[in-house]
Amino acid sequence: MAQILAGDGHGATSDGVIEGIHAFLSLAPVTSLPGVDPDRDPALPLQGLPVAVKDNLATLELPTTCGSRFLEGYVSPFEATAVRRLRRAGGVVVGKTNMDEFGMGSSTEFSGYGVTRNPHDLTRVPGGSSGGSAAAVAAGWVPAALGSDTGGSVRQPAAFCGVVGMKPTYGRVSRFGLVAFASSLDQVGVFGRNVRDAASVLQAIMGWDRRDSTSLPGSAPDLLSSLEVGLRGRTVGLPREYFHAELDPGVARACDAAVETLKALGAHVREVSLPLTHLAIPAYYVLATAEASSNLARFDGVRYGIRPAGSQGIDDLYTEARSRGFGPEVKRRILLGTFALSAGFQDAYYGRAQKARRLLAQEFRHVFASGVDLLFTPTTPTPAFALGERNRDPMEMYLSDVFTVTANLAGLPALSLPVGTEKGLPVGGQLLAPFGEDALLLQGARALEKGLRGEWDG
Repeated sequence: MAQILAGDGHGATSDGVIEGIHAFLSLAPVTSLPGVDPDRDPALPLQGLPVAVKDNLATLELPTTCGSRFLEGYVSPFEATAVRRLRRAGGVVVGKTNMDEFGMGSSTEFSGYGVTRNPHDLTRVPGGSSGGSAAAVAAGWVPAALGSDTGGSVRQPAAFCGVVGMKPTYGRVSRFGLVAFASSLDQVGVFGRNVRDAASVLQAIMGWDRRDSTSLPGSAPDLLSSLEVGLRGRTVGLPREYFHAELDPGVARACDAAVETLKALGAHVREVSLPLTHLAIPAYYVLATAEASSNLARFDGVRYGIRPAGSQGIDDLYTEARSRGFGPEVKRRILLGTFALSAGFQDAYYGRAQKARRLLAQEFRHVFASGVDLLFTPTTPTPAFALGERNRDPMEMYLSDVFTVTANLAGLPALSLPVGTEKGLPVGGQLLAPFGEDALLLQGARALEKGLRGEWDG
């Protein structure tokens, strides 16, 4: 670990497989990293665990750039609640990971500091926007990482990189110190080598926070004590809208095999329907861009970030700072969001998207109320695509999140885990649970994970 951290985020995995991944944007000095105490303190469940942190979570010692040149060199005067709780549990922040600028992207090709590459194939993307965190875990550099998930930005890269990625119930983890993209959708998420690792980190960081008005009140659930309960007698629904004919054949085969494993584990599997799924992408991209246009208004070149010299008046300062500081994808989304909120169009776009969101959430509630405990779907329609393949068509890029945005719109916990491979590339399967049922979600994921490995004996 020390050898890797002494470098620039490039290096090789333990078996010498990959160089040039570019997962990290900044690294903690090796001299500041504590060793692992052989006499572990049981009050510190993560004692000595190296964890990577996505660069939109505020940290005191390391820069928080959000993958944007606008915030180059910016060091926060406060720390995100999730990071603070991670440290209190004994976790060690080893570095900040690359990301699509301000979380806007599905491939980590839209970082102001260069692309991140998939550890399984350097010619392919790691997914996004938390691609750096996913790649760091997949490369074996850290056993766990923090990311953020606004429309699938933890689960999609987890699927592409062959690791576990979970978005908890909205409000389960405080958003204080997470730089906002779309506040009603953003959620801190976790990556792990396996379900247990992800559950352990999530257990340490979740809970009510008075500094986040959206955090869920009351005590956090115990995720670990019932992790090995299994799926026997549970009902798993397969939404037919997620298994359409355009699904990549390799993804379909891997998911079909996972369904057979669910049955072998004693779960009852039945088809269900979520007929409004086709509204998810248009609703999401109206709501997310509208909230982004509002949240990113603070980046004006006055309070923090770049300040162009020689500006002629305040309007010129704003224009110069935002034109030079933001990349093309951020500009595109700000423009889309501002249009959706503009006079004469707000009801036609933003208002209708909010109605679609409520109907989608209601549809999930009805399915779960019908006796379904969990839902299983593919995480992504395809395995990881090639670098540059989708950059010329934003809509094609956006559709890589078609199976993940629904959980964010409904606020549900959702998790991606590896369920197979296609031509050497990982394939992810997604489990979703009812609102607040994070422990149940992890139970199901743990059983499926062990079943796919032939390790389940329950």
